Amino acid sequence: MSISIKKIGESLMRAGMLEIAPLCVYFQDEIPQDAVPMVSVDKCAAKAILTVAMDKNTPALYIGPDCLKGFCLGGITWLGFSKKLSPHIKYFVSTGHEDFRGGDAEYLKASPELFEKFAESIGPINLPRKNLVVKPCDKFSQDEQLENFEGGPGIKDPIIHSLLCFGNGQQIRNLCSLIHFRTINPFESIICPFGPACATMITYPAHLAEKTPTNAAFIGPTDPTGNRWFPTDFMALGIPLNMAKDMCNDLENSFAVQRPEVAYPQNRDNFLQYKQK
Repeated sequence: MSISIKKIGESLMRAGMLEIAPLCVYFQDEIPQDAVPMVSVDKCAAKAILTVAMDKNTPALYIGPDCLKGFCLGGITWLGFSKKLSPHIKYFVSTGHEDFRGGDAEYLKASPELFEKFAESIGPINLPRKNLVVKPCDKFSQDEQLENFEGGPGIKDPIIHSLLCFGNGQQIRNLCSLIHFRTINPFESIICPFGPACATMITYPAHLAEKTPTNAAFIGPTDPTGNRWFPTDFMALGIPLNMAKDMCNDLENSFAVQRPEVAYPQNRDNFLQYKQK
């Protein structure tokens, strides 16, 4: 049965009672006519992506080999446009090195060696098409069906890989619960991984990293270096396309529609007051 990208986005909004339209992450060889270079919004991919989600006046974004100048070097690597990490990154992310930024470090990993093993665990990062595009689902027309975005090997047509949602705690909890509507193993379907914010939003859910687990959504970001700009009451949830389609198809039979008073309670208990009784 045909389904539109807009319909999937509307279903995810309804399931989580989201205030922000989900984003569609897809890839194509041609530069999209309705998009602007991601770097023109911000040199940080994650910041630019959050901007296009929250600001309806921001057009769709793309990043490709012809518009990398000025972009975050880490983002260029994590999004698959460079095959080699700087040899100093393992020190910068962990304990620092005197030959790089005067020994400045982020202390996110216990040692450079541990970061190297982490990098090995995700495998190479590869792009299925030349350009990565991020566009709100509500900016697609109802006529844009998924089959028009499901390319194959050697096909230059656009190909969708994932969707990205932003929401508060309750909204993301309910979306996670809808993912679990059809899971068997409760420990593999939603992962909160280490990595930069752009990896949580794009690299992992779009399966750009070779060793990414299949049939898993990714919640985060866990990178504290983004806390200066990422809203304190927000989380991101990156959902592979196959999962998003299941969520759309499952919505009507799920708790979100069958028991909305539980998923979205009108009246709430005062938890602290309850504990004091």
